[in-house]
Amino acid sequence: MTIPAILLPVFVQVALTFAVLFRLGAVRLRAVKAGSVERERVLIDDSGWPAQVRQASNCFRNQFEVPVLFYALVAFALVTRQADGLFVVLSWVFVLSRIVHAVVHVTSNALSIRFPAYMVGVVVLMLMWILFALAILFAPAMP
Repeated sequence: MTIPAILLPVFVQVALTFAVLFRLGAVRLRAVKAGSVERERVLIDDSGWPAQVRQASNCFRNQFEVPVLFYALVAFALVTRQADGLFVVLSWVFVLSRIVHAVVHVTSNALSIRFPAYMVGVVVLMLMWILFALAILFAPAMP
């Protein structure tokens, strides 16, 4: 696989993170302008923000939880030259699941859709890590 093919899903995941960040900024700004923010309370915790802001904030926070394992895996796979066609396909499945999860999270927040999307991503990422670990553990010794 080529480096661009391996990294393109990473670039899309990073773009998703920035898109969620911009969405968070927009909903926070709207809430502040509308006067629906408990200013003293938001300095302590998120409870002073309206629900829509907390929802977008939680979505943004999610972009730094499971995806961190994806970023690390891609870096390790590149360095060890273990990123093949299956790896790229699974990367895309992971990223697409994250997109679905994020879109649902900041819109309807329907758990009946959001949770399965989350689980698809987690299971695919776990499979990617297992395949990577097996490839490394059972590979011939590197010179």
